[in-house]
Amino acid sequence: MIKIGLTGSIGMGKTETGKIFSELGFPIYNADDVVHKLYEPGQKGAEKIKEVFPNSINLDGSVNRESLSAEVLGNVEKIRALESIIHPLVGEDREIFFKENINSPAVVLDIPLLFETGGEKFVDIVVVVDAPVDIQEERVLSRPNMTKEKLEKIIAEQIPNDIKKEKADFVVDTSVSIEDAKLQVIKILKKIKN
Repeated sequence: MIKIGLTGSIGMGKTETGKIFSELGFPIYNADDVVHKLYEPGQKGAEKIKEVFPNSINLDGSVNRESLSAEVLGNVEKIRALESIIHPLVGEDREIFFKENINSPAVVLDIPLLFETGGEKFVDIVVVVDAPVDIQEERVLSRPNMTKEKLEKIIAEQIPNDIKKEKADFVVDTSVSIEDAKLQVIKILKKIKN
């Protein structure tokens, strides 16, 4: 099984590129979706976060993502504390995904902070998605509850996309169209196959 790591900074088009891999028949492991699940009431993530960040828990026991984000963003110590809770739980879940897809020739791990968390050591190939800064800003600022200030803080926490591209095996430019990105993904898959 070839493990393809799919990453890129916020707003670069990673989710849409992940959908392309999925449409082409590759199982996708979406780390963000797993974290969302861990934040639900009664889940291990929510229970552990409640111990460390009690003010970020909703009445139903779920994690209030906005409140948690406001509490940790820009605070390295708090970010590390949150990561020490979430990363091991995501790791456990990822191992289950590998076992479930053992017979697949390749799987795609959609991990936003692949390089930031050292996740590249879990994959065989890294694909980085990229788009110009103006397109990135336009995409991210169209999201609900997103501000320029919040975007700047998020970007400051991430390795710059230019560095990610240097470390990548392949780069997908998502600035043109979904169809164009799909053609790029197909080319990458042909190269991997060969």
